[in-house]
Order: sequence, then structure tokens, then C-alpha cells
Amino acid sequence: MNSDTPHPSAPSSPTATAGDHPDPSHPVDNDAGGSPRLTVTVAIPTLNEEENIAEVILGVLPHADEVLVVDGHSEDRTREIAEEAGARVVLDPALGKGAALRHALLEANSDIVVFIDADCSHEPTDIPRLVEPIRMGEADLVVGCRMTGGSDELHGDLFKFTRLIGSEIITMTINYRWGVRLTDVQNGFRAIRRDVGLALRLQENRFAIEEEMVMKALRQRYRVVNVSSHEYKRKHGVSRIVLQRDWFSFVWCVVKHVLGLTG
Repeated sequence: MNSDTPHPSAPSSPTATAGDHPDPSHPVDNDAGGSPRLTVTVAIPTLNEEENIAEVILGVLPHADEVLVVDGHSEDRTREIAEEAGARVVLDPALGKGAALRHALLEANSDIVVFIDADCSHEPTDIPRLVEPIRMGEADLVVGCRMTGGSDELHGDLFKFTRLIGSEIITMTINYRWGVRLTDVQNGFRAIRRDVGLALRLQENRFAIEEEMVMKALRQRYRVVNVSSHEYKRKHGVSRIVLQRDWFSFVWCVVKHVLGLTG
């Protein structure tokens, strides 16, 4: 299979799709309206999120077979509160969010892994909407879209405007490179088949892992879908993204994948 051959997509609002891997071979549960019996792990990467983590866990519990908190060696009570709230807690290698997501894929016990941030910025009730295209055999990776669902984090000041423009440029570059029409590739709120996530052999240690995941999925011709989801302002604490420090990793990640400089 020639991974460099662009393939067209046929998006329909509010989703955009790409790729052509066959449907996952799982039995169909006719009693549940024909949806395959796929289990869901909701994975939450954390670092010093004691003020937010309980609310996030309680929000995702109704939509998960397993709640997995992957902690980056927090120095507050994040792990203790997470366990009390009903999550299984593991430690990641403390290299950044990317390392936490890779560790979550290794640790998860379900067919589908949903990633959600620990800052209360994502809507847990949207989890079924993210999971459904995978359960129905229509997608392998589903990314929540802030551009169609709205965002409180990408508007209002120069920093947020810069993030918005940068994200749009990255999405446009990926769309032209792989011949698709996605609308958001960087949102951390997403669902992926666990076997696909492991097959991608992700390498980024920090925040660029989210765009890496999309590009490697497209390169290997997996199906990528956007589903609208609103992003709220972080409830407590401050964002871990420092644009002055992280912008180069975002740009370099796109450049090396678009030019085929990585395996």
C-alpha cells in the first residue's frame, strides 16, 4: 500500500472523514441496536490537578467500562482523589503529555480508548458521540472538533488568537498533504481503537502527540473523523501549554511528517 497516495474524503456535517481500513472484526450486539460490543477506557492524563480531577472522573464514569488516570508524578493529592473517585491510577514516565498518552494505550483494558483532559475543559456527555463512529465500524480515530463545537479557549485575547490561527494552519497543511477535509487535529478530546493507537507507534513526548496521532493514522490509511464538541475554559489552575516554548515542537512535528522525514 502506498501511504503517500492521497485519498479523497466525503465529509458530512458535522463530521469529516478520511482513510479506508476495513471495519474492526467484533461481534454485533443486536440487542443494543446493532452496535458492536466494544468496551471503553477513558484515560485522563494528570499533573497536579487535585482541584479538577474528581469532577472529571465523576463526569466520565457513566460512559466508561474503565477510568484510567495516568499521572505525571503529581506533587498534590491528584492520585489519592482519583482513586477515591473510582479511577485506576498509574504513573507515567514523567516526560510529558505525549508519554502519558502512550502509557495509557499500553495500560488500557478496553477496545476503545477515549482521551479527555483533566481540567474540566471537555464535555463528558459527548463521549458516546465520539465512540459511536468506532462502534459502528465507520472510523478508527475520532477527534472532538472545537471549530464546529465552539471553544472558550481559542478566543478573546492575542494568545488565544495565536493558538487558533496556528491550529488552523496546521489542520489546513494536513488536509492538503493527505487530501482530506478535517476541521480539528489538535483537540485532546478524542477516541481511538486501542489496537490502532498501538500500531501507530507514537513518539512525541509533549503536546504535539495529538497532531502526530492524526498524521500517522492518515499515513497508514486509517479512518479519521471529526465530531463537534465544545471546549470550556479550564476550571482551576493554568494551562500547561506555553506557546513560547511549545510552538516549535508543533511546527516541527508537522514538517517532518509532511515531508516524510520520520518513520
